[in-house]
Amino acid sequence: MIGCLLIHGFTGGPYELGPLAKYLREHTDWHVELPTLPGHGIELHLEDITYKDWISAAEEALQQLSEKYDEIYLIGFSMGGMIAAYLAAKYKVKKLVLLATAGKYLDFKQIGTDVQEVIRDGLKGGLENNQMYNHYKRKFGQVPIKANIEFVKLINFTRRFLKEVETPVLIAHGQLDGMVPYKTAYYLDKEIDSEHKEIVLLDQSRHLLCLGEDKDTINLMVHDFLEKKK
Repeated sequence: MIGCLLIHGFTGGPYELGPLAKYLREHTDWHVELPTLPGHGIELHLEDITYKDWISAAEEALQQLSEKYDEIYLIGFSMGGMIAAYLAAKYKVKKLVLLATAGKYLDFKQIGTDVQEVIRDGLKGGLENNQMYNHYKRKFGQVPIKANIEFVKLINFTRRFLKEVETPVLIAHGQLDGMVPYKTAYYLDKEIDSEHKEIVLLDQSRHLLCLGEDKDTINLMVHDFLEKKK
């Protein structure tokens, strides 16, 4: 039997990977687990949370799956991708999927373009249809500076384990990603020593891969990668 662990991103929640988790549950007999990291979810409570809390929660979920299932697949989005890579280096897992993984920091050029789109949509009276605005507006004022520092600590800590990842890995990134530069995919390819790596760049996708226009493509691509023989 197969257990599949999905790990969401910083200041996000299970909803970021919800469509993918739903697809995998409907098209496989795998046990799909999508936990909420400490301080995350619909309401954010990140004041007293450290990066070690996020890693420990994901690690505990992986250990519980490993006790029940013969094979484990790991899927991580954004910050969750770095946690997933760390766990893949530390534990024996069958395959690893890294979606818009935050191995690098913010892409300010693309953020500027996205902000311009928000302003333009606001002037046109269509702000309610702007995906980036709707996703991030609830976070304004909810993310303390300390939480951002913990995020940076997590990235710096997990980076050093990339070279120890030996499991087959799929790396996918949107070329319009306004949060994490799409060139991070090349960085991950260089740092990860696995002999079997696949890299996919989606030219119409932003940061929220599993919620955007290419979500159906992501679902199929991830499913195919995890199911096919090495």
